[in-house]
Amino acid sequence: MAALATVNDPEIRRPITDLGMVDDVDVSPDGVVRVRVLLTVAGCPLKDRITRDVTEAVSKVDGVTRVQVDLDVMSEDQRKELQTKLRGDRGPEKEIPFAKPGSLTRVFAVASGKGGVGKSSVTVNLAAAMASQGLKVGVVDADIYGHSVPRMLGVSERPTKVQDMIMPPVAHDIKVISVGMFKPDGNTPVVWRGPMLDRALYQFLTDVYWGDLDVLLMDLPPGTGDIAISVAQRLPTAELLVVTTPQQAAAEVAERAGSIAAQTHQQIAGVIENMAWLPCPHCDERISVFGEGGGQTVADALTRTLGARVPLLGQVPIDMRLREGGDEGKPLVLTDPDAPAAAELIRIASGLGKKPTSLKGLKLDISPVKH
Repeated sequence: MAALATVNDPEIRRPITDLGMVDDVDVSPDGVVRVRVLLTVAGCPLKDRITRDVTEAVSKVDGVTRVQVDLDVMSEDQRKELQTKLRGDRGPEKEIPFAKPGSLTRVFAVASGKGGVGKSSVTVNLAAAMASQGLKVGVVDADIYGHSVPRMLGVSERPTKVQDMIMPPVAHDIKVISVGMFKPDGNTPVVWRGPMLDRALYQFLTDVYWGDLDVLLMDLPPGTGDIAISVAQRLPTAELLVVTTPQQAAAEVAERAGSIAAQTHQQIAGVIENMAWLPCPHCDERISVFGEGGGQTVADALTRTLGARVPLLGQVPIDMRLREGGDEGKPLVLTDPDAPAAAELIRIASGLGKKPTSLKGLKLDISPVKH
C-alpha cells in the first residue's frame, strides 16, 4: 500500500490510495501481486498509464516476482463519494473557487486589443515556464471562437467526466480546458451568442476540477466583448496582462483593451510587448520589423488612465521556433529555454509567479467579538 501511495491519478494528480481507487490487493506466497484498481469512468483514456505506473511501483517492493493489475469501474455511490472528497459537499449551488474570499490562486487574464499579436503563444509559454518552476498551473482557453491552446500544448485527449465534475487533460504539468475538446469535429466553428459564451466560461470555472492551483491563466479573445465582461464579473480579482506588438496602430487598440479595467475596477499586472524585434541571423543586430515603443506607449497610457503604475513587463523578440513550438505542441520555454524569446518569457513568468506579499485586496474572515 505504501508503494501504491506513490502512484498518482494522472487527471486528479493525487494518490490513488487517497481517492479510493485501490479496491483490493492480494499477495501470493510466490510473490505474485494482484492489484484491483477502480477507474473513475469506463473507457478512461489514461488507463494504460495507470496500469503501467501501478506495475512499476509495486515491482520495486522486495519479494515481488510479478504484478497483475485488474481494472474495474467505480459504482455510482463511489463516484459520489469521490466527488465529495475532492470538492466537499457544496450542495446544489455551484461556486467559482478562485472568486472565494481567501483564494490563494493568482488569476491572470491575458488580453489583447486585436488578434495576431501572439497572445495565445505568450499565454502557453508563460504557463509552461511557471509549471517548470514548480508552480501548479491551469489554463482556461477562453477564446471560444478562436481556441488554439490545446494544439499549442499538444493536448489531444478529451476531458473525463466524473458525476458533474470535469477532469481536465494535463500537458507539460499544466491543467487545461478548452471548448475545442468538446466538439465532435475538431475544426467545427463555434456559433454562439453572448449568453452561451458566458455559460461556457462559468462551466469552465465551476465544473472543472482544478485542485489547488498557484496560478490560473485565461487566454481571452481579442477586444472588450462578452468574455472580457464575464471575466470581470465572475472573477473581479483577476489581473489583466495586456499583450501588444511595437506597432503604434496595435498599441492604440491594446490600450483600449486594457482601459476596460477602469470600468471593471480590475488590476493590470502589466504589458508584454511581443514581436519586439528580429535578431539579424548574420550580425545579431536588432531589426524593428513592427516599429518600436508600442509596449511602453501602452503601459504609459494605461498608467495615466488608471492613476496607478502599469509596468512594461518585458519585450519578447521574434523567433520562428516560438511559432513552430506552438504548431508542434512543444512550448519554446521547455525545448530551448536559452533562446532569447524563451529567456524573456521565463523572466516574465518568474516575476508573475511570485506570491504577493501584501494583504491588500484579500478578504479576511474576521468578525468582531463582544467581550
